[in-house]
Amino acid sequence: MTDLSSQERALLDQAAAAPMLAQTQAWAAINSGSRNLDGLARMASALADTFSALPGDMRLIDAEPVESVSPDGRVQSITHGRHLHLSVRADAPLRLLLTGHMDTVFPADHPFQAQRWLEPGILNGPGVADMKGGIAVMLAALNAIETSQAATRIGYDVVINSDEEVGSGSSAALLRSAASGKFAAFTYEPSALPDGTLAGARAGSGNFSIIVTGRSAHAGRNPDEGRNALIAAADLALRLKAGSGAGFSCNPAKIDGGGPNNVVPDHAILRVNFRPRTPPDVAAVRALIDQCMADVARDHDVRLHLHGGFGRPPKAMDAKARALFGLVRQCGADLGLSISWRDTGGVCDGNNIAACGVPVVDTMGVRGGSIHSDAEFLLTDSLPERAQLSALALWRIAHGQFDPKHIKEGMTA
Repeated sequence: MTDLSSQERALLDQAAAAPMLAQTQAWAAINSGSRNLDGLARMASALADTFSALPGDMRLIDAEPVESVSPDGRVQSITHGRHLHLSVRADAPLRLLLTGHMDTVFPADHPFQAQRWLEPGILNGPGVADMKGGIAVMLAALNAIETSQAATRIGYDVVINSDEEVGSGSSAALLRSAASGKFAAFTYEPSALPDGTLAGARAGSGNFSIIVTGRSAHAGRNPDEGRNALIAAADLALRLKAGSGAGFSCNPAKIDGGGPNNVVPDHAILRVNFRPRTPPDVAAVRALIDQCMADVARDHDVRLHLHGGFGRPPKAMDAKARALFGLVRQCGADLGLSISWRDTGGVCDGNNIAACGVPVVDTMGVRGGSIHSDAEFLLTDSLPERAQLSALALWRIAHGQFDPKHIKEGMTA
């Protein structure tokens, strides 16, 4: 470690001493799949108990209702778990936002539930990297800050939502509210690569369900009188895919519908995802959808209804974001870590925070890999490493080494 003051060294020792591995393993033992409301309730309670060591106003907030289209075309409301919101020193002139998520992609009936050591220092388990290890890192850094004189200089909000893995629809308003007026933000997704590379710019993401209504008929006696919704949905999928290009990708993911072989199907739903790179690409996607829907409705004599939207706006690397990344990189260098970043098509709550005009580094969590699979692993030596990185970055922000108000577009970090 180089260029560190005695106060910074004491801060780093405090961060590294936190019981992060034990916390990660205890939390990973709780199944908190996005749709497991009982498990999410247990997880929220466990997090509230642990984060209560921090000062401030702690609340578990009921989720906003989120609409979804069922396979039969009905629009229905889906219930989500409560979100944790902690506000510390709300009247501080310099306030930050730290976010994470308590949900995982593994439901209660998924076979991947247990943890095991692949080798010393490499823990395999559901959510150990994404992101229960990251939550432990966040807490260790904040506890260290609270024991230092930097605590008098900053305030912060912590949001840990229950629905990030399914798009953060029920926590979107909470994230926007918490981001309002913040200096900067850190989100504790795992690093983009096991070597610690961070995610830079991110594409946006939009999920759509397009309901196609045709006309039923007997497949043998009078098929020409029918209007095949399944064929229309398939044609729409092909047109949307063909229309994607350099600015955005398109993934037609699923078609619901159909029925007996002797009936022309009058109902189908196309599920499709788009990943636009810039705000103009979002507009291009919407124009493509409108045009293709109109063409398919005309050519197949069917009715179409669009449901969904862009829950994750594109996240650019503007001057403020580059400056914040530069601060994190310098903190890493002073800790003997090489910090770099790369653009990615993956999305997270960092997209939503950046859309509020707040610079964010959204991969401040652990090093690991194979997330969203039963091979997910955590490199346990990254727990103290990343806790120290966060604590040092927070310390230096508190001491005036990052000020987005004085950063203009075109400047470099």
